[in-house]
Amino acid sequence: MIKKKLINNAKKIDKFLINFLGKQNHSLLVKPMKYGVISGGKKIRSTIIFDTGKIFNIDKKKLIKNAKKIDKFLINFLNKQKTSLLVKPMKYGVISGGKKIRSTIILDAGKLFNINEKKLINVCAAVECIHSYSLIHDDLPCMDNDSIRRGKPSTHIKYGEASAVLAGSSLLTLAFEIITEKKYLVNSKIKNELVRSLAFCSGHNGIAEGQELDLKFEKKKKKINQIIDMQKKKTGKLFNFCLYAAATIANKSEKEKKLLSSLGEDIGLLFQLSDDFLDKKGSSKLMGKPVKKDSKKGKSTIPNLMGEKKAFLYAENLKNNILNKLGKHGKNAKELINTINFIIERKF
Repeated sequence: MIKKKLINNAKKIDKFLINFLGKQNHSLLVKPMKYGVISGGKKIRSTIIFDTGKIFNIDKKKLIKNAKKIDKFLINFLNKQKTSLLVKPMKYGVISGGKKIRSTIILDAGKLFNINEKKLINVCAAVECIHSYSLIHDDLPCMDNDSIRRGKPSTHIKYGEASAVLAGSSLLTLAFEIITEKKYLVNSKIKNELVRSLAFCSGHNGIAEGQELDLKFEKKKKKINQIIDMQKKKTGKLFNFCLYAAATIANKSEKEKKLLSSLGEDIGLLFQLSDDFLDKKGSSKLMGKPVKKDSKKGKSTIPNLMGEKKAFLYAENLKNNILNKLGKHGKNAKELINTINFIIERKF
């Protein structure tokens, strides 16, 4: 079967090369070039490219599918709210595209313990509310002053600064309303633990503190360990919660929850590293936001401090360490591993 796949892929590549070389201007070198490149061989590198492409295509489809589920839940939940002037900017901020990769991480983590997806949807929606609150506030003129988010005007550009602040704060509180709703089929003890952990990761011990440090560090020389600490708070803490939530719902031991929380934080740091690389060399069209912002604002990032080559090796080592730790979960970790590979290879 593998041999057949190699032969089929080799034929595709040879056909392309023959056509391409046939269009070249007449040259004495075309014949030896053809002889060298179209001369049998397994073309195994091409097969690896094809296979890798399939992984990331699957993950993109998976992200879109998961995002639709979460958006549907959030639209229904927000539509049931009492009439409020803030519902429109809240919807705009939270249901506005985006990868919803944190939700995918939660769903993938649920597969580690064979958790029914219905028990995870509320947590996914809550996490997306927290993430969107942080982005709405992050874009404000008093912070990063970004006018574009997810390929369209930021919430404060669309609805004004005051409404954006209030909508972001309302999404923060809505997250806890979603977790504690009566219809959510987990027991009260688990709900309480989820609320406590999410509050810890979202506030002055997590996202908010990370954002404060990020602003304070602008145009200042900082050590690499300070930047890693800041990024683990600003980005890593919410990923920390994603894996912690799955372990909590699965009634795992405190030791297991602690291990997964730490792993989640590393995944968050890996995601931030990928974002930093994309800010340097990515496409603003694909990203849905301006690129090269970090250098313009004098932000210290791991690639800026280490240099791209060392930062890439750091990211690879971090990824391999994460994958090694997930190894004990065997086949149950397959989806999460694919998502982690997507994180480091993504273009958006």
